[in-house]
Amino acid sequence: MFRLTLLSLLILFKIEAQTSDLNKADSLYINGNYSKAIENYKAYKEQSEVLDKIAKAYVAIGNYDEALKNYKASIDVNPEDALLKYEYAKLLHKTKKYNEAAVVFNELVYLNHKNPNYHYELGLALERINDSTAANRFYNAIELDATHQKAIYSLAKLYLKKGKNTLADKYIDIGLSSYENNKGLINLKAQNFYLRKQYEKAAVWFEKLIALNESSQFIHEKLSHSYAKILEYEKAIEQGLEALKYEPNNTSNLYVLGQLYERINDFENAEKYITESLELQDVSLEEGYKNLGMVLNRQKKHKEAIAAFRKAIHENPNSDSAHFYLVYTKDRYYEDIDTRMALYEGFKEKFPKSTYLNMVNFRMKALKKEKFMKNELKGD
Repeated sequence: MFRLTLLSLLILFKIEAQTSDLNKADSLYINGNYSKAIENYKAYKEQSEVLDKIAKAYVAIGNYDEALKNYKASIDVNPEDALLKYEYAKLLHKTKKYNEAAVVFNELVYLNHKNPNYHYELGLALERINDSTAANRFYNAIELDATHQKAIYSLAKLYLKKGKNTLADKYIDIGLSSYENNKGLINLKAQNFYLRKQYEKAAVWFEKLIALNESSQFIHEKLSHSYAKILEYEKAIEQGLEALKYEPNNTSNLYVLGQLYERINDFENAEKYITESLELQDVSLEEGYKNLGMVLNRQKKHKEAIAAFRKAIHENPNSDSAHFYLVYTKDRYYEDIDTRMALYEGFKEKFPKSTYLNMVNFRMKALKKEKFMKNELKGD
């Protein structure tokens, strides 16, 4: 009897000691001391009971290989544990093991086909491996839960990418009906209008994003372009300046901003931004220098315009338009009529089939008349 009692006490003591060790490990994990928690979990005798906890602790310190290994070992012991499989599959997806993740999520769907999130997560994995059935999974998730915002967003985005704008709109509206401030869906709505060249409507939805404190280079660029398309140049400039805050040396945005300033006759700023853009570029800049020259001409800065058109010609010596604008600017800058006429004659010889010949002949005729009138006045 004494031996039996002693044995019972020893077993009880051992169980309590084990429980105490496990509680200590759990406490270390809860308080963020993950490496120490792992150490204590590994010291626990019944390893099969703590494999999932070891896996979670490894996830917490970013050692995903060890986490996956322990999740797999735990699943081998508990093959019907859906939560364990779900966490394992999520980590497989996070570590870009998409094929393996799809297999496990598929098992989960088989275990419980009425769980919308299993369908959604499977859809994400399938999408990553370019499996066309991903859309079906997102659709199934929505059928099971019509308010599943993530599944709705993923399906709408997929349709938008495939150019199925009407279907994209349908699911965007379904999502917004249950969550009107879903920024992802609002962004898709704006893009959908933008892609269909419905710029006024696109601007409304991009503005909604900004009102929800959403801001990015992409949003401000597209909103600026939308306003420019509906001739709201002041607003287009405002958004263009916002876009530049993200990438001040974006040559395309600088150049477009210069063009927008030109539209509102702010030639000083037009010159500033176009010049900045051209100075940063190392590709063929013919068009840019021509545009800069035109802006300078509008400000009567003919000397600077001549320099810009010369740079355009340097970029493309065979450009009849660059040569024409250079001659035209010199015509406005020089006083001597014979010199100006000679410039046009030189242009005609160099470009006998140019589309600018009508303008050249018109100016030459006008200059001849001007010369005749001056000679008449001298004769008097």
